[in-house]
Amino acid sequence: MGDNRRQCRICPVHDENAIYLDYNATTPIDRRVRQCMMPFLSHAFGNPSSGNHSFGRETADAVELARYHVAQLVHASPNEIFFTSCATESINLAVKGLAYSGQAAGKTIVTTAAEHEAVLATCRQLEDRLQVTFLSVTRSGSIDLLGVTYRVPRGRTLLVSLMWANNEIGTIYPIREAAEIAHRSGALFFTDATQAVGKIPVNVRASGVDLMAFSAHKLYGPKGVGALFVRGGRSEIKLQPLLAGGRQEQGLRGGTLNVPGIVGFGEACRIAKMEMSEEASRTSRLRGLLEERLRSLPNVIINGDGQSRLPNTSNLRFLGVDAPTLIREMGNVAVSTGSACSSQSGSPSHVLKAIGMCDSCTCSSIRFSLGRFTTEQEVNVTVQKVATAVPKLRATTRQSGPGPHAKPASVG
Repeated sequence: MGDNRRQCRICPVHDENAIYLDYNATTPIDRRVRQCMMPFLSHAFGNPSSGNHSFGRETADAVELARYHVAQLVHASPNEIFFTSCATESINLAVKGLAYSGQAAGKTIVTTAAEHEAVLATCRQLEDRLQVTFLSVTRSGSIDLLGVTYRVPRGRTLLVSLMWANNEIGTIYPIREAAEIAHRSGALFFTDATQAVGKIPVNVRASGVDLMAFSAHKLYGPKGVGALFVRGGRSEIKLQPLLAGGRQEQGLRGGTLNVPGIVGFGEACRIAKMEMSEEASRTSRLRGLLEERLRSLPNVIINGDGQSRLPNTSNLRFLGVDAPTLIREMGNVAVSTGSACSSQSGSPSHVLKAIGMCDSCTCSSIRFSLGRFTTEQEVNVTVQKVATAVPKLRATTRQSGPGPHAKPASVG
């Protein structure tokens, strides 16, 4: 693992000393994944739907091997895995596909106010077709299961949607318990597991999940490929296809398959299954070092649940400091804010607002997300940069008063 980490160190060409701590936004492609993809970007170019010759059969076999590895990582059967272009498409296919299947009349979708925008926007688009209930979350970012029980009407709920882990604050949700509540009401259960798969164990069987979206680029695979888990495959849960075309993916998702991306996705899942436990321990240890040292500064607070969260994620509030300004002071350290802190660029992070934070607190918050190639030296350098910048910025704020907020970095 250590050798691979050194070989896979990837920096922008203009700054070989850049430090990447934004792994929740995207991950670099692992060297082993890239090598696995290369033949399918050159000589192995056949269309997997062309099964009457060896070129097509070669790529079709590669797709099915990848499907097997993706399924293995989440404890699914290969026939329950459907490839898409990204997690956002998978979310749309699950939620809209169910709503358009003729089962939605008079029904409700129940979700939370802290979901990824891809889920929230998809649900809002359906409000002219069915009722959507957005549940509040606790100050730690989690949910009150008893409250969920009361808000999921028996016999009138089509779908309950709850993300497996939050992309901004890292909170891990009680998926199995929420799925049980959904099933008792006669509803299906969907989870956006984009931030969870590859970081923590995800078991669709043990959790009772019916539909689950995830993506390759969050676990050291390529961009442009995602997956949707459908319990029992197409015969079990009826979804209306959103892309008309050929009969690819059992007729659920038409269009020529992205073979290089799918092959990379499969290899990324194979690696994650082998290395996830060790990697989670390592990133958790590094995050602990980061938080211990940064919280030695005055008025630095962890946002969200300090315990039940992803091992790599730390969302910290630096009271009295404008987060985008702090990020600029950090120079070549890549992190994210969860806030659109400028009145010109929109409202603050909906996740941080959902957990009850005021605008000034959201605009003082930064997400650090560590990953496979993060080193202790990078953590030390980051801590030093922040420790130098924060007192200076607080002193400037005291002297001049609050300044205008700059546009933040994006959050994945």
